[in-house]
Amino acid sequence: MSEDVDVPETLESRIASALARPIRPEVRAFAARLTSPETAGILFYGSNLRTGSLEGVLDFYVLTQGPNEEKIWPRVSYHEWRHGGTILRAKVATMAVDTFRAAAAGERLDTTIWARFVQPSALAWQHDRTAGAAIAEAVAQAACTAARLAIALGPRIGTVEDYWRALFRATYAAEFRVETAGREDSILAANSAHFDGLLPLALAAQGIGFARDADGGISPEMTVTQRARLLDWWKRRKRLGKPYNILRLLKASTTFHGAARYAAWKIERHTGVSVTITPWRERHPVLAAPGVLWQVWRARKSGDRTA
Repeated sequence: MSEDVDVPETLESRIASALARPIRPEVRAFAARLTSPETAGILFYGSNLRTGSLEGVLDFYVLTQGPNEEKIWPRVSYHEWRHGGTILRAKVATMAVDTFRAAAAGERLDTTIWARFVQPSALAWQHDRTAGAAIAEAVAQAACTAARLAIALGPRIGTVEDYWRALFRATYAAEFRVETAGREDSILAANSAHFDGLLPLALAAQGIGFARDADGGISPEMTVTQRARLLDWWKRRKRLGKPYNILRLLKASTTFHGAARYAAWKIERHTGVSVTITPWRERHPVLAAPGVLWQVWRARKSGDRTA
């Protein structure tokens, strides 16, 4: 007669379970519409994953087989889908799965991949189990990269939350975006179940030891040399973080497929003014922007609802 045996949780099993979390059928159906013969898998992430809401914009990462086509990645696009009488909206980033894995492992100068995907995500679509396993391995690499930097930036001894706070505070500061003070606290509070126990698993997966104290704090076993090496690795990425993200924004301004429709939806959502998308505005969203904003301003001043 066999007895049930508790199998210790590993980073691999934690990530596999996290990626298999339930998501709404509409989200899976939308993800399936984004596929092509080259698609290896699609990750769903962001606030809609946490809340289960279909409002706003759904966030997807489409990971493709083969080499990356762009030097500045990912390629960003906006999609709308009328489903069951409701318009669903999605912002989609596309890149090669091999590039995603390398960025998650910290082998690229980019900071956004591992900082983003140490946070919750779900595998909304996979080409097959092999592709799904490769994506899960990359997400696990993101957790390892984030954990290494967290203990290098954090205190010599502290709670796991102290280390994650240090990580997110540093990565947000390195990127070209504005976040409210305490954003790292809101991430941890909103995703407490996801981060519970993740740091020790990610450290153990890469052979980094740590001691626990009676108060629940941990003390990573990291030499001065190891910490210095990690901080040097981070300083280079921190220095290039904002310029690199500016390049991404400039690229997106000319290659963001569906940018005019995305901007029109955002404007109407925040101002109540509906923007008419003409063929010229669709083709030249950057050139059209000043005129559109001027018309939106005039429409709001006059009480009109169309620009």
